Amino acid sequence: MPVSSPCIRLCVLDPVTRLCEGCGRNRDEIAAWGGLSEPERRRIMAELPARLAEAYPEPPEPAPAPALA
Repeated sequence: MPVSSPCIRLCVLDPVTRLCEGCGRNRDEIAAWGGLSEPERRRIMAELPARLAEAYPEPPEPAPAPALA
C-alpha cells in the first residue's frame, strides 16, 4: 500500500514561511514523513490547505473598470 503524501512535485522551501510552496509541509514534516503513521500523515494533510491559505493569501480581485459613456 503506498504512503499517503500531499507532494505535488513542486518542492521549494520558502525562506520566510519555511513551508514547501507546493504541499505546505515544513522541513521537519518532510524529513519524518516516511516514518509517520498513516493517521499522523492524514492529520497533517488535513491541516495543509489552511496552512497554505494563511501563508499565501490570494490577492484581492481588482475593481472593475468604470464603464465608458
